[in-house]
Amino acid sequence: MRFLTQLKASGVCTANTSMLVCCLLAAATIPALGQDGRLKPPVATVEGQPVYEEDLLQVIQPQLMPVRQQEYEIKKKALDDLIQQKLLENAAKKKGVTAEQLLAQEVDAKIPAPSDAEVQGYYMALRERIKSPFTEIETQLKQSLKQAKVQQGRQDYMKRLREEANVVVQLSAPRVNVAFDPARVRGNADAPVTIVEFSDYQCPYCHQVEPTIAAVLAKYGDRVRFAYRDFPLRAIHDHAEIAAEASRCAVEQGKFWEYHDQLFKSTSLDKEALAGYARNANMDAEKFEACVKSEKYKAQVDKDIEEGRKAGVTGTPAFFINGISTSGAQQQDAFTRIIEDELAKKPPFQASTR
Repeated sequence: MRFLTQLKASGVCTANTSMLVCCLLAAATIPALGQDGRLKPPVATVEGQPVYEEDLLQVIQPQLMPVRQQEYEIKKKALDDLIQQKLLENAAKKKGVTAEQLLAQEVDAKIPAPSDAEVQGYYMALRERIKSPFTEIETQLKQSLKQAKVQQGRQDYMKRLREEANVVVQLSAPRVNVAFDPARVRGNADAPVTIVEFSDYQCPYCHQVEPTIAAVLAKYGDRVRFAYRDFPLRAIHDHAEIAAEASRCAVEQGKFWEYHDQLFKSTSLDKEALAGYARNANMDAEKFEACVKSEKYKAQVDKDIEEGRKAGVTGTPAFFINGISTSGAQQQDAFTRIIEDELAKKPPFQASTR
């Protein structure tokens, strides 16, 4: 009851709250075991029927995932700071100095004063924001540029200390068990890293991230595979649904990726355009058009949407890298950080198919 009160206070509409109650009452109540092997007590009973925490989690997963991700990011930042502190203290102890003295010796003293050309270039880069003449602020610019160099030098030094040390991080990002469709997978079937994307063919941000995905797959080769799942935003994209269904018709003819790539290069997704893309991919046009007209894959698109929502997807593009969530048109570095961590793990994560 307290949870429902919090939902109402946060602005969740009454219809959603009613759905939550109905789902809780209708959920299969399977007792769960704790770490000690004993049955966990129910979190509620409804006319004698128990409701377990696992039943609740099935319903509130989308709301919990952002909170869990935020908690992880806070812990990760604190852990990185603690690791850096310990590495620095250990290195300083070996030299018989304080941590600050070590940084002064190993970094600060080795950073040269900025040259006149560097200071001039720095001023030119900031000229639009700094209205003062160069001669009036030259000293401040030199100090600011030197400080920036020292800061970067310290970061590089700490990075080297970490690379040379035996650091094992056990903290794990929250994961969601997101399955994928083997018929819509690009890359090595045995790759240790699986990227699952929930996407919308009419979404501009999904179009924007396509070159990034291609670059990631090219960089990692057989070590990363990519799986596509549909999440058409029907309320704002009027052609996203039919494009998703049409892509399933392309699967029938073994042309999914050829068709998928055309859709993400296109500006039109009406029926005539979709049929043209099928011809471009050398598909049987008559069979393709009959497939689209039949709407035979609408239920499968609905299933992708449902499973995406259960995993916490609220918009597109949404990615799960070995179950670790990231969303939006991210830069390549955002994918690389997670992939590198996953490749370093032993044993590797195992993704599941539908």
